[in-house]
Amino acid sequence: MSDSSPTSSAAPAPASAPAPGTAAPRPAVVLDVWCELQCPDCRGALDDLRALRERYGDRLDVRLRHFPLEKHKHAFAAAQAAEEALEQGQGWPYVEAVLGRVEELGRAGEPFLVETAAELGLDAEEFDTALIDGRHILIVDADQAEGKAIGVTGTPTYVIGGERLDGGKSQEGLRERIEEIADRLLADQA
Repeated sequence: MSDSSPTSSAAPAPASAPAPGTAAPRPAVVLDVWCELQCPDCRGALDDLRALRERYGDRLDVRLRHFPLEKHKHAFAAAQAAEEALEQGQGWPYVEAVLGRVEELGRAGEPFLVETAAELGLDAEEFDTALIDGRHILIVDADQAEGKAIGVTGTPTYVIGGERLDGGKSQEGLRERIEEIADRLLADQA
């Protein structure tokens, strides 16, 4: 997920050559966040994610990766809705709005997802259609399959620099560990 969107698996566009006398921009370090939008632990991770995005800006590409858990009835629909929000240009704001109200999602389900889209000024009718026609299912399924393949068992789980950090057990110290890895990777790129 990039700073402006919850998911982004496409390769970055090739950078044009820098102007003479200027340094080439440093590529971003990728932080994959395996998340589930009905998960209270993922809601607890929001402050850390905001702090990381603020500290590193575009040097850290924070990507939401979907890992809906069976124990949460509306998690799969929420993941699809996040993809629709990304398509409409409001990925992160939507993710944060839903995670901020996980209990409401648990009670109201899909109508809550559509209502949240409307509150953010998104095309709520298109959200409803996307949830009915399943246009984003393959993205969610692919994320979940990749997560299982690398050993993700719960959310949130972070992957940065090839290291997997499990935040489902405890968030304590994880932001600091992510910062250590990000700082090392960024220094290696310099």
